[in-house]
Amino acid sequence: MQAGLFSEETPPAARAVRVLLDGMQDRVFDYALPTDAPAVGRGSRVEIPLRGRTTTGTVLGFSEPPPGVALRPLRRCLSEEPEVPPALMDLAEWAAQYYAVPVEQMIRCIVPEPVRRERHEEKTRKMVRLLQWPEDEALNKLNSRAPRQAAVLRYLHNSPEGREALSDLGGSSVLPSCRALERAGYVSIEEEAVRRDPAAGESFAPSEPLPLNGEQAAALEQINAAAEARDSRPLLLQGVTGSGKTEVYLQAAQKVLEAGRGVLILVPEISLTPQTMARFKSRFAATPGAVAILHSAMSDGERFDEWHAIRRGRARIAIGPRSALFAPVQRLGLIIVDEEHDSSYKQENSPRYHGRDLAVLRAKLEGAAIVLGSATPSLESLYNVQAGKYRLLRMDHRADGQRLPITRVLDMRSEPKDKRYLGILSERLRQGIDDRLHAGQQVILLLNRRGFARALQCPDCGYTATCAQCSLPMTYHATENRLICHVCGYRAVVPRQCPDCKGGGILLEGCGTQKVEALLRRCFPKARLQRVDADVTVRKNALRDILENFRAHRIDILLGTQMISKGLDFPGVTLVGVLNADLGLNVPDPRAAERTFQLLTQVAGRAGRGELDGEVMIQTYNPQAAAIQFARRHDTDGFAEKELALRQQMYFPPYCHMAVLTVRSEQEELAAFSLDTLYRRLRAALPPQVLITEPLPAPLAKAYGQFRYQCTLRSSSARVLADIGAREIAALGAGEGITITLDIDAYSFL
Repeated sequence: MQAGLFSEETPPAARAVRVLLDGMQDRVFDYALPTDAPAVGRGSRVEIPLRGRTTTGTVLGFSEPPPGVALRPLRRCLSEEPEVPPALMDLAEWAAQYYAVPVEQMIRCIVPEPVRRERHEEKTRKMVRLLQWPEDEALNKLNSRAPRQAAVLRYLHNSPEGREALSDLGGSSVLPSCRALERAGYVSIEEEAVRRDPAAGESFAPSEPLPLNGEQAAALEQINAAAEARDSRPLLLQGVTGSGKTEVYLQAAQKVLEAGRGVLILVPEISLTPQTMARFKSRFAATPGAVAILHSAMSDGERFDEWHAIRRGRARIAIGPRSALFAPVQRLGLIIVDEEHDSSYKQENSPRYHGRDLAVLRAKLEGAAIVLGSATPSLESLYNVQAGKYRLLRMDHRADGQRLPITRVLDMRSEPKDKRYLGILSERLRQGIDDRLHAGQQVILLLNRRGFARALQCPDCGYTATCAQCSLPMTYHATENRLICHVCGYRAVVPRQCPDCKGGGILLEGCGTQKVEALLRRCFPKARLQRVDADVTVRKNALRDILENFRAHRIDILLGTQMISKGLDFPGVTLVGVLNADLGLNVPDPRAAERTFQLLTQVAGRAGRGELDGEVMIQTYNPQAAAIQFARRHDTDGFAEKELALRQQMYFPPYCHMAVLTVRSEQEELAAFSLDTLYRRLRAALPPQVLITEPLPAPLAKAYGQFRYQCTLRSSSARVLADIGAREIAALGAGEGITITLDIDAYSFL
């Protein structure tokens, strides 16, 4: 059946369809299914009548129409086949149950907002094609009577393809001439879809497959075998930084494409998308349009076109961060989750899914091979290897034969108190930077805290400038001369004196990337320095441009937060400095040590990726911390063994599933009372083997003007936590002014 209009009259339907409406938060209505609508299925995009107008939605499923109720019929099916494939509908339903969220929320992840909006339709342009060249007599008449028509014909005749866009011919001014030529049978005027390409204007030089070393070849052989057999048992590719994992991905993708199947590549950060996109577009340059990108920084029109290019099979490789997991890749044959350990794969607002875990499920549903790649695999993945659920592939040597960088731990407690460097730079790191600059080499410096100073504090009375909406000190940003809350974004003017004691000695405590930038410019005035953090990269493509300048050696020192720590390949970098390795250790999070180890190991891997050896200097006040010592030795296995033993002893993930239950309200007493009530209900309903902590204020006790109380639950079964937790939350019936969230497999405990 062709996609088209159905009868406006209510049909004698035996079934009804449940439709999730676009633009209305989780509103689902039933409509009658016309008897002449066999193409409608789960995942179909349809037009429906609503309050005197027509809107669009997605079919969630079918049901029997309520007796005695005359349902309004669907108006039109927007495509012959469901735009959401059955496997993605199954994925949405499974995820909704696992993460205890309405299935409607998962569907909205699968069908992005630009696709749901009617006004973001395909962009088209008029193309004029030469059909035949006129005889000499006819051409002479055109030259004398209609010179503009003759000029159009000559232009098309000289065009390599014999066709040109109307806009290139002169636009609306030549349209009457083109219409006249069309009536005479010399040309045709056609509408052509124009793909709004996020990489428009960029050129990608074709690249050829590189020779593989033994470890790479062995890994590729197993990945190809899994893809050919449609074996969806996950492959954990543990390869040291610089071991050539990307080349293995590229050659595996080539094999899958040759078999007529599609590829999905996930990266943890938008910052890694341009580099990954460039490598894949270069390798597959012979097939223009084969690679599509999906991420939130793109324009709505770009996302609309890229999504439809994937759905229609024109683009066979989809690349993007967490949300690209739901890209409708046709005949999916391979999923690659790069930097699988990264916490960015876990969504922190509802629906709180984990992209890596759902990628594993999607591979199973679609019979695709899946590769989880990392130099520092998550403890969950290593545990799954031990349990026999995943297969381990190892690449323990760098592809170019270079050694891993020498890593030195610098104890800042014994560093002389030199006021010139404000306790930020050790003398050894300062000298190392100076040596690299004189040698024409590049330096990366990591400080995982943006802003100028951590807090504004009065030394006389102890007053600290705190956000009015959140229970955190505000950070001073020198570029704006404002105090800014990094939780809610609230801004305040810097006081000239202490608001409490009226003293004038109020001081800036701690440091962020802005303060370090100012110090570096003073210490190395001739160096070309670029800061990279969330304040700098707000402009579209700003990060991509900065990284390209760094790659082209137009930048000497790259100073940034964790967005520069992973996946980036710069052969000119010979020194990496970590300015405060302790920042991530002293937080109330069971994964604090794991994250610190991964961050240090990943950023260390940016050094020595070219012909010259690399060096890493880690500044710390806690040099004996296990995470720092194992990172110094690049010892992932040793760290995992020690940390897994500790997790097992404490009954923390991956030996259990952990959920965080949070209650928020503008009234502190109401939040505390509601969680206490819910806690008592859960204690009565949960099996004895499920552990639940006492209700307490959250580590971040107030955010966005709301007080926050929470407790944690641990169980061997995530489904038990989700089912009972969701049931008791619904039964409690949180009143107005109360928000309750249940985060299954939580990654954030603030």
